[in-house]
Amino acid sequence: MTEGATFAAGCFWHVEEALRSLKGVVSTIVGYTGGVTEDPTYKDVCSGRTHHAEAVLVEYDPDLTTYDELLQAFWGLHDPSQLNRQGPDVGEQYRSAVFYHNEAQRASAEASKERLQASEHFKNRKVVTEIRPAEGFFPAEEYHQRYFEKRGMKGCKYC
Repeated sequence: MTEGATFAAGCFWHVEEALRSLKGVVSTIVGYTGGVTEDPTYKDVCSGRTHHAEAVLVEYDPDLTTYDELLQAFWGLHDPSQLNRQGPDVGEQYRSAVFYHNEAQRASAEASKERLQASEHFKNRKVVTEIRPAEGFFPAEEYHQRYFEKRGMKGCKYC
């Protein structure tokens, strides 16, 4: 039996590629979540009016990897102290967020964020990652799915 997890950490191409490569990840879908517009397009999300984040919905096998291991990978994929941006990508759609699917995920996400904030690495910066319920995930257009793989590219940290 698989479980779902949803993360936003900047450009979804990079996040999708990195998470898809983890042991226990069965599938990934890039899309939009956390906003107010039903079934938005990439152009809609880039306008800033939908309030959606570019995100990755991960289906994983909890017998092969844990949610905490996915969280650890998530924190390492981006700078969670940057508000509404990652590298050169700027806008609310590039925010850092964990969209939890159940109460156990919420508790794990909050605890891991607190540990990260208390770490030596973030002692002078605030971790701004949102932690909120997963609801209304809208898959992105087909050309965004497995973007790097389709083009024979290796991902970049900021794309």
